[in-house]
Amino acid sequence: MDQIKWGIIGCGNVTEVKSGPAFNKVVNSSLVAVMRRDGTLAADYAKRHGVPRWYDQVDDLINDPEVNAIYIATPPDVHEAYTEKALRAGKPVYVEKPMARNAAECARMFEVSRQTEVPLFVAYYRRTLPYFVKLKELVDSQVIGDIRFVDITLQWQPYDEEVGADAKPRWRVDPEISGGGHFHDLASHQFDLLEYILGPIKSAQGISRNQAGLYKADDITMANFEFESGALGKGSWCYTVDKAQREDAATIIGSKGRIDFSFFEKFDIRLETASGSQTFTIPYPEHVQQPLIDLIVKDLRGEGKCPSTGASGMRANMILDWITA
Repeated sequence: MDQIKWGIIGCGNVTEVKSGPAFNKVVNSSLVAVMRRDGTLAADYAKRHGVPRWYDQVDDLINDPEVNAIYIATPPDVHEAYTEKALRAGKPVYVEKPMARNAAECARMFEVSRQTEVPLFVAYYRRTLPYFVKLKELVDSQVIGDIRFVDITLQWQPYDEEVGADAKPRWRVDPEISGGGHFHDLASHQFDLLEYILGPIKSAQGISRNQAGLYKADDITMANFEFESGALGKGSWCYTVDKAQREDAATIIGSKGRIDFSFFEKFDIRLETASGSQTFTIPYPEHVQQPLIDLIVKDLRGEGKCPSTGASGMRANMILDWITA
């Protein structure tokens, strides 16, 4: 491909700043069409973002001859169906995370990509953010020695942040739409990144429960996991705590030191070794998906390789399935 001309299926909140504007800021890339089931909202998005065309039907966007790559930014329940349609139309797909509701859906998406030989990418953009690139650099340098274990704590999302105007819980806590709850939405980012930095996880198990009964999805998860390298990990995720208890903390312990960092909220990486401590402050870019989109465009043009593919993306869902089984 010479110029990558994108169409977005599902131009909701995630596309307003995180991803949408980046398609026009990456070299050899442009956003030429958007689709949303509510045509009024699709038209409004197109007008505000200077997008030439809008649709309210998925097939119309996929069959637009000017669109040669598609970004699927819908909830996970339709990721599989829309991905297959686009891939069979010969158009590369960039799909939001989690890749689908479960590993079985992901595997079918990957198989269609393999059969059609049309590329499939997943929006695990932390793999390319400068903050996490630095984290991987520190681990790879072995400044903290051999990795012994990883510890994750995430206490987040009070219920009042997930209630819509109609007093009903939003789609992220409806397992029929999202595949799970906040654990599936957020821990998918965490496990994808851990595998990218520390290598494959070979086993994982956990306990997942609905303690507060505020919505259908589980709201607390405890897990243990083991990497193929022999390093171990544990984590806890709770989404029904008071705002004052909000916590996003992670630690990688090595034989010669430790690294403390945050997956979501903070911009500091703290390194501690026998030589002392050092803090690296690396803010996120304005459009957090732009570095990954840039690599996808380069990949499609034969100028580089994107590190987040269908093959890597489905592993995050597999780990979530292991833990919540």
